[in-house]
Amino acid sequence: MSVQGSIVIGGGAFAGLALALALRQGLGRDVPVIVADPALASRPSRDPRATAIVAACRRLFQAVGAWDGVKDEAQPILDMVVTDSKLQDATRPVFLTFAGDVEPGEPFAHMVENRRLIDVLVARAEAEGIDLRPTAVTAYEARAEGIDVALGDGSVIAASLLVAADGARSKLRERAGIATNGWDYDQSGIVVTVGHERDHEGRAEEHFLPSGPFAILPLTGKRSSLVWTERRAEAARIVALSEADFHAELEQRFGLHLGEVTALDKPRAFPLSYFVARSFIAERLALIGDAAHVIHPIAGQGLNMGLKDVAALAEVVVDAARLGMDIGQADVLERYQRWRRFDTMAMGLATNSLNFLFSNESTLLRTLRDIGLGLVDRAPPLKNLFIRQAAGLTGEVPRLLKGEVL
Repeated sequence: MSVQGSIVIGGGAFAGLALALALRQGLGRDVPVIVADPALASRPSRDPRATAIVAACRRLFQAVGAWDGVKDEAQPILDMVVTDSKLQDATRPVFLTFAGDVEPGEPFAHMVENRRLIDVLVARAEAEGIDLRPTAVTAYEARAEGIDVALGDGSVIAASLLVAADGARSKLRERAGIATNGWDYDQSGIVVTVGHERDHEGRAEEHFLPSGPFAILPLTGKRSSLVWTERRAEAARIVALSEADFHAELEQRFGLHLGEVTALDKPRAFPLSYFVARSFIAERLALIGDAAHVIHPIAGQGLNMGLKDVAALAEVVVDAARLGMDIGQADVLERYQRWRRFDTMAMGLATNSLNFLFSNESTLLRTLRDIGLGLVDRAPPLKNLFIRQAAGLTGEVPRLLKGEVL
């Protein structure tokens, strides 16, 4: 393997840290890997959210040595039920159920609290000798033979490749002049952790209500993470309510099947949108995660799409290095773009269609979708396909998502 210049990753959340670990594993210590993000100064993480990590992405974390640090605090999703009703309906009939295993003993997803996983990834990166800089990438200049990356601490790094992992409002994408195609939804996702009297037994629930999905996702102990979609104005009203009034809104949607329910943190609302970058690459620059694409959370695939980017880009870069190629050259990055762009567009189209189909008051659409859900529920092969698709195990799967080390 030829020795390359440094790789700089702008952004130190899940995607940036996971990519750094994958590259260190595949390239060894001869190639310096630098992760730059002002958020790295805030330790430990205080992110109150939780995320569903699908089976393929759990395999990635296992392959890069991070999963063992969180597995005891990760809640497996053992089964899932899907209902469709109006808010005032007395009952919520179940139209679709999923068993949770993609392979015997391997659930299709685990719920992990973001702060736990971020802290484990940071600790793992430090142990692997990855250079973590609590500062931002402020500028860069691509040249034929490399890219000079300026950081907020005044340093300039001569690199072979710069990776933009700096989120939906990516400054690096903007500086590269890469436009996005997409739109805002008139919806916000309310996120809150709740406690309840009875054990959820690893069951996830997706209640489709006219305003959008109300997802109950199991955490360890008698706790669940809620992702609750409302129209933007209604979401703003709900999160501004007093504790007692918020509890009334919560109980109306959550129900009493797990006993008394209590909000354990302050609810927050996040505006929802959809966009895909027109290009995932520029000269010596690659976009991953939310810098490349943002989709509706209706299928819980946003973070996992970003981790698929990580697995594909890491494999492309490592393969190129082993062939003695310049890891930042155009045809190497083009291979990454070809690999990820179609899957991203397909998932974006699917989530947008699901949101249109389920987030409305139409009685006709409700009847049609309920018939469709019932048919799927009676077709085990189709259900199994959906589970494997949701778990990230269909199509051309990168090696890391199969649990193979690079």
